[in-house]
Amino acid sequence: MYFDIAMPLTLFAVTVTAMFLSGKIEKKLKITFEEKELGIRDVVILIAMISLAVSIVVFIPQIAVMSVFLFVYSMLLFVFTYIFSSFQKKTAMVLCAFFAIASILIATISFFIFGSYGMVAYGALAFYCLCLFSLIALLYEKRRTNIKERWYLAVLPSAVFIILYIFYNQTPLWFPYLLNTYGAVFAVLVILYLGSLFTWRTTLVFSALLTGVDVFLVLVTRAMISAATHVSELRLPVLITLQTIPAIMTPSGFLCMSLGLGDFFFSGLIAVQTLKKFGKNFALLSAVAMATSFFIFETLILNFEVSAFPGTLMIICGWLPLLAFKFLREKITRQP
Repeated sequence: MYFDIAMPLTLFAVTVTAMFLSGKIEKKLKITFEEKELGIRDVVILIAMISLAVSIVVFIPQIAVMSVFLFVYSMLLFVFTYIFSSFQKKTAMVLCAFFAIASILIATISFFIFGSYGMVAYGALAFYCLCLFSLIALLYEKRRTNIKERWYLAVLPSAVFIILYIFYNQTPLWFPYLLNTYGAVFAVLVILYLGSLFTWRTTLVFSALLTGVDVFLVLVTRAMISAATHVSELRLPVLITLQTIPAIMTPSGFLCMSLGLGDFFFSGLIAVQTLKKFGKNFALLSAVAMATSFFIFETLILNFEVSAFPGTLMIICGWLPLLAFKFLREKITRQP
């Protein structure tokens, strides 16, 4: 019997990381968004936009898709870094120095390791420029008198991501290591960014609608599969792809499993809202149940050679029975 623990454990790790970080930074994000929350109508519109985007993305030229994703990802990194960049001067100076040292090391080492990849030379030059920018930021920070948000610190993570993608995405460093790392990072950031806009009620509506749409787009129209294939060819961090553990050999090599960032967001959103509604213990139990349900479905997929299956359905089947059991138990407890 074939089975895999790599992807379920990754799903659990990303979910729990976002769940615990949300309690620490949600207040800051709420202030940024001026306490705004999504209503039922907003959720319905969001689901409609997701369905439309998935259905038409295969008809959009890849260069346009790449440009949009790079812009969204870089802005996500910029916004998060900027919001939380009002820390002590010493910390800011250490970060500037870190980016300066890391940039010059990456640029120099890449010549020796990836010299055969044509774009790496341009990437090294870009990292040398980033090193210079970091040093200028360090000197400016040394003279700075306040500790408000720093735009120049927010630029650094976004610049690193863009340089790595444009100049290193054909190297073994990008796939699978950096691709999966950025995929996990963006999954957590999206959960934190959008999760603060949801309430318990809108989460229930969103979960139901998204699961239904996912089932339709994967099993009926198969538009989700076409969209994932179209975008994944660009080596953008829209999927996390992991070799199965234990390894499964196929005629074309070791088998890898992929899961979209949307499914990670779905699991993380549920966990975050469960945390706010029922507390840490039940939220952690929910994360375990979702990862376990995913493991069971993935095992069935591997053994029955199913090409694709809705990830949201695999996840929600672990959460709903647990939620139903809790409501039933509370109802029985309240009875005289």
